[in-house]
Amino acid sequence: MNLDLSTLNDAEAYALLYDWDIWARHNQKTPPNDWTYWLILAGRGFGKTRTGAEWVRQSVKTSKYVNLIGATADDARDIMIEGESGILAVCPYDERPEYKKSERKLVWPNGATSLIFTADEPERLRGKQHEKLWCDELAAWRYPEAWTQAKLGLRLGDKPQACLTTTPRPTPIIKEIASDSATHITKGTTYDNKANLAPSFFGQIIKAYEGTRLGRQELNAEILDDNPNALWNRTQIDHNRVSQAPDLVRIVVGIDPAVTSNKDSDLTGIVVAGVGSNQHGYVLDEKSTIASPDEWARLAVKLYHEYHADRIVAEVNNGGDLVEMVIRTIDRNVSYKDVRATRGKARRAEPIAALYEQGRIHHVGSFPQLEDEMCEFDPVTYTKSPDRMDALVWALTELFPSLVKVQEETKYVQETVYQHAGWMN
Repeated sequence: MNLDLSTLNDAEAYALLYDWDIWARHNQKTPPNDWTYWLILAGRGFGKTRTGAEWVRQSVKTSKYVNLIGATADDARDIMIEGESGILAVCPYDERPEYKKSERKLVWPNGATSLIFTADEPERLRGKQHEKLWCDELAAWRYPEAWTQAKLGLRLGDKPQACLTTTPRPTPIIKEIASDSATHITKGTTYDNKANLAPSFFGQIIKAYEGTRLGRQELNAEILDDNPNALWNRTQIDHNRVSQAPDLVRIVVGIDPAVTSNKDSDLTGIVVAGVGSNQHGYVLDEKSTIASPDEWARLAVKLYHEYHADRIVAEVNNGGDLVEMVIRTIDRNVSYKDVRATRGKARRAEPIAALYEQGRIHHVGSFPQLEDEMCEFDPVTYTKSPDRMDALVWALTELFPSLVKVQEETKYVQETVYQHAGWMN
């Protein structure tokens, strides 16, 4: 785009700054075809948020009810509304809505309103109606029924439509929408927006993930089938998924602490899980984060109290006694147990994967990033530490100690027999 900006006055320059028709790439512009769902499957950094926010900005000019659904309440606020590419940032002053946080809505200057929902509260969507709907990071929604409720409410106006912006994952929702004849699919990659991304992003993130299966999903926006060499698969997890857990007899918070807390550090894996009287396990929450020891310890203790957990279990190969010390600094009365890895990740994970195969472990809702790690973890070729998965394994090992021990002993006997047989031959 070649423009002589020196010829523009202030008002013209300001108008140009907010002219999306000029700045948008071709695959960010609203498709002209007849569609009900505009599914934007794009890699990290593509500009999905900007595209969704600009679509809302245009939609409120002709529709009275243009509502928003974020993966979480924080995401709706921090990304869709107040983010650097969110609604407030893309609107010029005369179009900018009033954000009424306590009422969870935006009020636009022309009288249109945008109610703000979160996929973590699907019941709030029941009975709500929409003319237009922007749903962000649909593949990361914890409760699939949130989409069912949203879809049922898309019934106002002459042409109800939903713009769905998401990094692709092979979830049932994404597959369902992608196969719907009423869906227009736009695909894009991280590389499409390279000119607007920091060089350090490409130097660090791209270098780490380029050429990997996870990179194909997160950067190239491919919907991948399960890794055939992984210990878990999504079909198995989806089949045993539940919307709520029964009464639980024991709950633990599992932690896989990171050694450092800078921007290049590993995650500190944090997973909450419980076991019912039926001897089935339930994954209740996953809050893994890059944080200082004080920060992740506070988060773990908060989850311990929030879920009325019986114990915090932390792996101490790297942190040693400091792990317990930092947790006790936050709350000296928590029940705590340290565990030490004496076997490789695959050996520790295999007994837990066997419980999944038996249909005995259930995810309460969806945990996309955790499930990505589980379904990408190849015991032979992995190079990046699966910190979320490690925390899951520690938590479930604590909840099923006898079963895990039996499975490990059985595997040891099998390996010994195989080795002896090979020696005999």
